[in-house]
Amino acid sequence: MKKLLITGGAGFIGSHVVRLFVNKYPHYEIYNLDKLTYAGNLDNLQDIENKPNYHFIKDDIVDGEKMLALFKEKQFDGVIHLAAESHVDRSIESPMEFIYTNVIGTVNLLNVAREIWKDVENKRFYHISTDEVYGSLGETGAFTETTPYDPHSPYSAAKASSDHFVRAYYDTYKLPTVISNCSNNYGPNQFPEKLIPLFIHNIKNNIALPVYGKGINVRDWLYVEDHAAAIDLIFHKGKTGETYNIGGNNEWKNIDLINKLIEIMDRKLGRAEGASLSLITFITDRAGHDLRYAIDASKLKNELHWEPTVKFIEGFENTVDWYLNNEKWLQRIMSEEYRYNV
Repeated sequence: MKKLLITGGAGFIGSHVVRLFVNKYPHYEIYNLDKLTYAGNLDNLQDIENKPNYHFIKDDIVDGEKMLALFKEKQFDGVIHLAAESHVDRSIESPMEFIYTNVIGTVNLLNVAREIWKDVENKRFYHISTDEVYGSLGETGAFTETTPYDPHSPYSAAKASSDHFVRAYYDTYKLPTVISNCSNNYGPNQFPEKLIPLFIHNIKNNIALPVYGKGINVRDWLYVEDHAAAIDLIFHKGKTGETYNIGGNNEWKNIDLINKLIEIMDRKLGRAEGASLSLITFITDRAGHDLRYAIDASKLKNELHWEPTVKFIEGFENTVDWYLNNEKWLQRIMSEEYRYNV
């Protein structure tokens, strides 16, 4: 039976990946390792926590000795590495936390995999990264897998560093690695510091919607379950040593996205059309705020036949419905009740 370690599996993207693998591969033993920082929430996994092939481990990838002991005990066949500090604003305030987790934590995992996997046949270390490592685009063009790195925030710099270490361990030690860089994710279970769940909460409660600058920054949006499906495909079929970009083909200016969200929320809440527009509050732009991200995912499409399946408006409506129907989940986060028993 294959043993698979998924790090950061109690977070937003990680919980969707863990759920997919637990349900789709009952013959795999899935080990979910998460430190349970503020963004790790076991409420995200209540529906699978009693599955016989699911195991939760609370630990920190920054502790190299513990990671070595864990790998020796479990003898994992593969790693899907999602654990990361990921909020840009927090990285600007506290960059060292991002260096420890995103860089040192990743290198710890690479080191123990290198030591334990003496026979690398049928092993895989899959590192999930972000499109932010590529920097900022102008009005045209898109990031490809060969776009030079140009990170502009402590978060993206830490992720860029971890990407380079993964590639270096493949080149130097022949560790069987693969990397993917994805665009902005949205969907159920996202921690409400991120734009979409935060603004859903604020609109419902008539709280101001803080918009950086003029709201003209552009992001490519990818439904989280499409991302999980891509991760599944790359883990099983991707070519060792390669990088794959994962994108939604779905660019939106922030202000246009917010206006669409207000339109949907006002309709679902029975408010007059445009009633919540007055909540928009423009604030000083974030330091180092990249203007535009766009992903060229043609390599993933051509080699592994992946494309996003969820149309944005469908995914957006589903996301809004999920948050409106899971008020208890959101309130447990806002009150920090979800952290009491971790």
